[in-house]
Amino acid sequence: VFQDRFTNHILPEQIHILNVSFVVPQMRKEFGGCAGNIAYNLKLLGENPLIMATVGACDSAAYFERLQTLGISQQYIKNIPDSFTAQAFIISDLSNNQMNAFHPGAMEFANQVQITADMNLDLAIVSPNHPGAMKQQAANLSEFEVPFIFDPGQSIPAFSGEELLDFLDIATYSIMNDYEAKVMMEKTGYSMKRLADEVDVLIVTTGEEGSQMYLNGESKPVHIPCVKAKNELDPTGCGDAYRAGILFALANDLDWQTAGQLGSVMGAIKIASQGGQNHFKNMDEIRTIYKTAFPNGKD
Repeated sequence: VFQDRFTNHILPEQIHILNVSFVVPQMRKEFGGCAGNIAYNLKLLGENPLIMATVGACDSAAYFERLQTLGISQQYIKNIPDSFTAQAFIISDLSNNQMNAFHPGAMEFANQVQITADMNLDLAIVSPNHPGAMKQQAANLSEFEVPFIFDPGQSIPAFSGEELLDFLDIATYSIMNDYEAKVMMEKTGYSMKRLADEVDVLIVTTGEEGSQMYLNGESKPVHIPCVKAKNELDPTGCGDAYRAGILFALANDLDWQTAGQLGSVMGAIKIASQGGQNHFKNMDEIRTIYKTAFPNGKD
């Protein structure tokens, strides 16, 4: 955590010769990753998610032990010898802006874990991973007629506009933040409306402004307000918590308004704690927070 704001130290007109150093007196090491974070939040909601990922044998023992304690299946997680698990090094400032450095490590071998028909999947999300593995998984899910969310996230720079459209062509739904949506539009040349027409539902999260749900066939997006958090301590993993809320709603045949509201609740719960997996609400507590935030929402 950098105890200031990046904007006070980065000169836009000098960005081409950027050379900055941020003193970060607060430092933590946390369990994370999109798959781990989403699975953690789904477990809080009472689901039994399956993580499909690769980890490094050099440092994965603690994570395997954690998953076992949480009761999250390790069946489709592969240990890669002589590798480190993928790691992100994140600097957050006082405005909750972030700068990241990412070491893919064992993620480079993610295509060694493949989706097969006998897994009998009902729903999936393809989140940031090795680009080849994301393509393979999306193709397999489409082949086996499994509805899935395309969540490009930080992997967007790895794909061309044509490749991104290929994902949308076979995906059922898609989720991205507002910055990623702008990059998607720039790369594909498509407007937001045209991107939304490629999938059944396109969701764009906009931080403290909530999220916009573009439902296929609807002329205007549905706005989902942001839920006020008790404390705004750490944005890391909030998007993954939101996605878990959406997945839970889809798995339980809830309507899209409820899905977005639950996603907002999960994001607010997460941001009130440090790290991506240190919030410990149970279903009763989540239900209470939901009813407080959305008194007219569904039970």
